[in-house]
Amino acid sequence: MRSCPRFLFLLPLLLAAPHVRADNPKPIEAPKTFDLRAIDAYVADQVRAKGYPGLALAIVRDGKVVLAKGYGRRSLASDEPVEPDTPLAIGSVTKQFTCACILLLAEEGKLSIEDRVAKYYPDLTRARDITLYDLMTHTSGYPDYYPLDFVDRRMRKPCDIDRLLAEYAGGKLDFEPGTRWSYSNTGFLLLGRVIEKVSKEPMRRFLERRILEPLGMKHSMFEPGSEVAGLAQGYTSFALGPAEPSTREAEGWVHAAGGLWASASDLARWDLALMEGKVLKPESYRLLSTRRKLQNGKTKDYGCGMGVIERDGETILTHSGAVSGFMAFNALVPRTKSAVILLTNSEHLDPGALHQTILSLLLKDQTDKEAPEVPKVHGPSAKDAALDFFHQMQAGKVDRGKLSEEFSIYLTDERLKSAAPRLKALGEPDKIEVQHTLERGGMEVTLLRFTFKDAVLKASLYRTPDGKIQQLLFSKG
Repeated sequence: MRSCPRFLFLLPLLLAAPHVRADNPKPIEAPKTFDLRAIDAYVADQVRAKGYPGLALAIVRDGKVVLAKGYGRRSLASDEPVEPDTPLAIGSVTKQFTCACILLLAEEGKLSIEDRVAKYYPDLTRARDITLYDLMTHTSGYPDYYPLDFVDRRMRKPCDIDRLLAEYAGGKLDFEPGTRWSYSNTGFLLLGRVIEKVSKEPMRRFLERRILEPLGMKHSMFEPGSEVAGLAQGYTSFALGPAEPSTREAEGWVHAAGGLWASASDLARWDLALMEGKVLKPESYRLLSTRRKLQNGKTKDYGCGMGVIERDGETILTHSGAVSGFMAFNALVPRTKSAVILLTNSEHLDPGALHQTILSLLLKDQTDKEAPEVPKVHGPSAKDAALDFFHQMQAGKVDRGKLSEEFSIYLTDERLKSAAPRLKALGEPDKIEVQHTLERGGMEVTLLRFTFKDAVLKASLYRTPDGKIQQLLFSKG
């Protein structure tokens, strides 16, 4: 529930992984392709090598859950394993659920996201100027009551939310509403209380009735007590020390800002339902997933309780979460109805890089499968064809019978004569690497890298299926 802005970038942690015994096997390398068996083996090895107490992973691809698995243990004091249905605290991933609750109430006409805070809490600072939408998008200016990464003395005792709001939303603002973006858990506690006031029931019950139960999220719960069976135990570490049980925030401190516990399998259900339009009406979903525009015209990569970023040509909806002893990462790819969920019962071992690795493999696999098939070319390999042509250019004379008519005309004798001494001075390449191969205009397009003793060249080779070279150009690497 802390600010934990890892949905925008990954912050390096000061706390390193525990010491791994020298006789442990060498960690395996990350997979190069989206191979579920290889990903499973890699995640299991990461848990072993880095010492995660436990980890849960779910992958959704093209509208189907293709992997849901637990690794490690729910508690280091027992042998009970983390399973796909094991509930873990998901921290600020809760915020997308809170915003969905607000939008559901708006769909029923019971409130509007343009309602002023004054309608519900008239005594708070600038309550007539701040809207619910400002709270949902972190643009209210209310100071964050929980910006630190440890449970301080206040949080060890139950919290009266209204008193906390009076303190943090009743004083000086951090900035003029709507002019800046700054992560504020305070705004989400306020949203939770608005949900309770409008629905006339506790946040826990509204969330269960409108989202968890209809979606079959049987292993998710809001602010469960420590006596609830089956919950994972959270862990922390101080200054490279051994993992030790973490102290949970007392009742009320996380609430609508980060009070949800969920299993990886349940979050996969949530992601699918959200992307398939089973939670919100289209207009509400668009609002949830649309970047917030500030008063100065600039746009922030954040919608309502959800980061909105562009990556590899895809729009990604993403958020991370961190409460005492737990970290969570959730990323959705709406266009392909895909998602990657990674949860851990550790706050001192950050699995953000692991989550990004898996997401990258998923995105690359989907892009590669959707790209036009590269045509088969008659003749030598692209590497051999490029090297042979390079040798010809060094000599200042090429076999024009292997070139297309247009490229042959472009490659005048004057150009060849001019280029020959420059290329000849490079000598023989030490290495030739194929960087990428794709289809364009019905041709095989190959991008290569020539490495010489004192220089690097890039080459772009275009060939039609008959083997004719339509283009082969060299430039500095």
